[in-house]
Amino acid sequence: MRLNELSDNPGSRKTRKRIGRGQGSGKGGTCGRGHKGQKSRSGISLLGFEGGQMPLYRRLPKRGFSNPFRKEFVEINLGFLQKIIDAGKLDPSTPVNETSLKAAGLIKNCRHGVKLLAKGDIKSKLTIEVTGASKAAIAAVEKAGGKVVIGKAESPKIAAKAKSKAGKDKARAKSGPKTDDQAKDESLGKET
Repeated sequence: MRLNELSDNPGSRKTRKRIGRGQGSGKGGTCGRGHKGQKSRSGISLLGFEGGQMPLYRRLPKRGFSNPFRKEFVEINLGFLQKIIDAGKLDPSTPVNETSLKAAGLIKNCRHGVKLLAKGDIKSKLTIEVTGASKAAIAAVEKAGGKVVIGKAESPKIAAKAKSKAGKDKARAKSGPKTDDQAKDESLGKET
């Protein structure tokens, strides 16, 4: 057998239906859409239409609510933190915060902050800086000799805006207020 003799099994490949290519194609004229009317046109949707009767999707009641302003926290348990410290990925002498957790590869996307939960046991003395924590988690960390510092939750967009605004304010403060002569010179420069 040679390469030019290779072929598919008979009937395994079927030629596609070529619609609207004249009467000789077998699918000319109405192109398989029947005759006239709304359903023969393109771009029309009759999904969910029940001949004027109230459709099913409108008869069924609405349930639940999706809050568009919800906060999405990354949840971290005490047992998980202890496991990571035992593995040597986190240094217990430094504060455990969002940055150190990201550097250790423990969290990826942190939209509104980190929340500490009390599942598991903690033995290490830690300083944990998080956005939120349960009462049981705070009690467990304090019992082990550490402390929990709770910060304010802020979305990344708002934080970026605040940072850029602070930078602009700093630049303005450095340049100082303009004198009347400088303002005149600038306006003359713009006119020419």
